[in-house]
Amino acid sequence: MRDFTQLAIDTCFAEGASYADIRIIFSKREDLTLRNGVLGSVNKSETLGFGIRAIVKDSWGFAACGELNAEEIKKTAALACETARASSTLMTDPVRLADEPVYDTVWTTPYIIDPFKVSIEEKLGFLSKIDAILRKNPKIKVAESTMRFWNERQWLATSEGTFIDQNLMRSATGYSATAVENGEMQRRSYPSSHGGLAMTMGYELVKGSDLLENAERIRDEAVALLSAPVLPSGKRDMILDPAQLALQIHESCGHPTELDRVLGSEANYAGRSFLTLEKLNELKYGSDIVNLVIDGTIPGGLATVGYDDDGVRASRNYLVKNGLFVGYKTNRELAHVAGEERSRGCNRADGYENLPMVRQNNLCLLPGKGSLDDLLADSPGAVYMHNNKSWSIDQLRVNFQFGCEAAWDVTKDGKLGQMYKNPNYQGLTTEFWNSCDFICGPEEWVLLGVTNCGKGQPGQTAEMSHGCAPSRFRNVTVGIGN
Repeated sequence: MRDFTQLAIDTCFAEGASYADIRIIFSKREDLTLRNGVLGSVNKSETLGFGIRAIVKDSWGFAACGELNAEEIKKTAALACETARASSTLMTDPVRLADEPVYDTVWTTPYIIDPFKVSIEEKLGFLSKIDAILRKNPKIKVAESTMRFWNERQWLATSEGTFIDQNLMRSATGYSATAVENGEMQRRSYPSSHGGLAMTMGYELVKGSDLLENAERIRDEAVALLSAPVLPSGKRDMILDPAQLALQIHESCGHPTELDRVLGSEANYAGRSFLTLEKLNELKYGSDIVNLVIDGTIPGGLATVGYDDDGVRASRNYLVKNGLFVGYKTNRELAHVAGEERSRGCNRADGYENLPMVRQNNLCLLPGKGSLDDLLADSPGAVYMHNNKSWSIDQLRVNFQFGCEAAWDVTKDGKLGQMYKNPNYQGLTTEFWNSCDFICGPEEWVLLGVTNCGKGQPGQTAEMSHGCAPSRFRNVTVGIGN
């Protein structure tokens, strides 16, 4: 691949570029769905292509191609430079890249079992066991279980001398049970409704999972929700289970801290952010116990890589420290806007054909102290919310509303009592996070994957993980719209 990458860079420089890089990507996917005991789909795909970025006259140009040969590389490199020259006529601020060391290295996701070498029969056999448990109650009208596997081999070369060979492996599996009776429909999913169990691992993720052990409980909860009351409206202390808290983090902390969104790149598509530049190191984002970090090195994270698509080595950085907003997600182009000398390694693209942009990295709420039992014992009268069902948030990421699959009262003796269907809650981002007064400790902390985060025009999909433990928020508006 080095010959191809060097040809691309040489061509860009011959066309007047001051900087160039190329990503050659071979990717393959396998998706399986079992629905009510019937094979819904088995989709397998492979792609090979490359994308070239070039800076000409201080402006970016980009072009991509799905045919990997010398002739197409020269054509695509020339087109990237032509695009950059055209862009320079409308340039307002010259492209400025933060410094990054030169790397010549190989990085591979740690995994034990290559999922692409495991037979379809074995995979469907596992899903069939789950399906049989879920459909033992006739009120379960839809039982769906899935497996998904991604493998991406990427070669990145830059005109600065970097050459990185990465092999990224991701696996995901999960299921849901939908109960129906007398016009009522309720759904429970496990372990989460967005991506299931998803990590950078191999098939050992499936073998080591607790999906089978929880299938009966999930089935019974879906049925119980049919006759459960609706959560009464009012102000309540609220505990969020990690399956719901992960999406809360994603929407109200992850997206607003993307610096390109702050600067307006998403304004016409998914809005901007309330976290304007003057708030850096000034805004009290949350209570003193709220600490949020982006971490491209955490084992198992869906955004865990050796290097991002700028060739920046993965690292760990605070966004919120002791409640104070202290940092953005950045790439090499925008690091200086945040007053930083080095990128935080958040530049990624969806495949070879898309332009890299600032994306959420693994974003984690650091654990506090205490077990879930401790939290429940300290929270009589609170409501415990589990697993996301719906969400909405305004264009600046301030005013939000989330619906969950199920909720329970916390009893006086610290147990989960009455179950409620269709629970929801709303709040304002900084007010909500400042109301957080209990975060469980490391023993309750889990890492949950999001497999379908959308951003950009043309739209791109990215994966990332959010780590968190059950947490309490005081005096939250719940049960709205019921």
